[in-house]
Amino acid sequence: MSNPYAWLEQSLETIHRADWYRSVKTIQSCPGAVVILDGQEVINFASNDYLGLAGDERLIEAATRAIREFGTGSTGSRLLSGHRELHRELEQAIASLKQTEDAVIFSSGYLANLGAITALVGKRDLILSDQYNHSSLKNGAILSGATVIEYPHGDVETIKKELQQVRQNYRRCLIITDAVFSMDGDLCPLPALLRVGEEFSCMVLVDEAHSTAVLGINGFGCVEHFGYTHYPLIQMGTLSKALGSLGGYVAGSRTLVDFLRNRAPSWIYTTALSPGDTAAALAAIQIVQQEPQRRDRLWSNVAYLRQLFAQQLPHLKLLPSESPILCFQLANAGEAVRVGKQLISAGIFAPAIRPPTVPTSRVRISMMATHQKKHIEKLVNVLADIGLLFDV
Repeated sequence: MSNPYAWLEQSLETIHRADWYRSVKTIQSCPGAVVILDGQEVINFASNDYLGLAGDERLIEAATRAIREFGTGSTGSRLLSGHRELHRELEQAIASLKQTEDAVIFSSGYLANLGAITALVGKRDLILSDQYNHSSLKNGAILSGATVIEYPHGDVETIKKELQQVRQNYRRCLIITDAVFSMDGDLCPLPALLRVGEEFSCMVLVDEAHSTAVLGINGFGCVEHFGYTHYPLIQMGTLSKALGSLGGYVAGSRTLVDFLRNRAPSWIYTTALSPGDTAAALAAIQIVQQEPQRRDRLWSNVAYLRQLFAQQLPHLKLLPSESPILCFQLANAGEAVRVGKQLISAGIFAPAIRPPTVPTSRVRISMMATHQKKHIEKLVNVLADIGLLFDV
């Protein structure tokens, strides 16, 4: 009989030939603007730690205190033995940050999307999903059993046309979108999506993973950025990026949150977020609210990088972005891998992003509040010295 696992080796060979092969890189230091990567000191432009909080002593101390008091694990689901008062304090802090009636925390952002989507819609329902949405949104849509229509990136007119034709055939409809698209850096057209949702009686779920504590005057996120803070919609986000911890949340009305606590499988059947992660996220929210200058420094760094690109690298065309994520496309996956390696050799960690994660190969630059001007200047100088083969 044939070996039922033989296809695995063949598939890996195909991945290698396409320059799609991936392997981990070991960070051997505390998170920050400068890290030790596989024994080499590099300037870190690969992190989602936008405000530089993951290595902040106040988060470390908060997590340490919680571990000493409550232990390393929650030991069970929230509905059994896993609930701690810390969890509720964090949910109230998130609701305050997002200006919503309530919030519920999950053990990861991925689980938050899976749980919310599968609870809200089912086989008699319809989902409209942006083609560039994160994997967690796409897989949540599949697991829900609903009919899924994937619309071209940011194309609200296509959503309207689809809804005009089929909306009457479905019980409920859910539009799902990233707020900031993590591999491009652009924003969703939230105002237009909400108008369409209102016209066709659709719920709207926006994934604020890369915009929580980053966008908006007060750091409430993409929803605040567009002026829809008190609008009825479903706001999902993560605690693992600008908030420097781990976990996910859904914020919205009390009714929505109460419903998810009773129907979201990835909340009901999963061990609660650990005490250390919970306390660290709670400390991060307090810092975000007390220190708006961190967000100001982040956006100042983004502006400075854009200025240097325009002055020294006018041939390097950045993808449209309204976030701290800046990307430029390259000719193919092999070129992206080559450039990524040359950057690391020069002391710059800015990873190559390739298919199937994205449709076109690119280098992704992620800015942090803790980057210094000399870090940004070195990045631009190194890029100027590297011969780049661009996508045309």
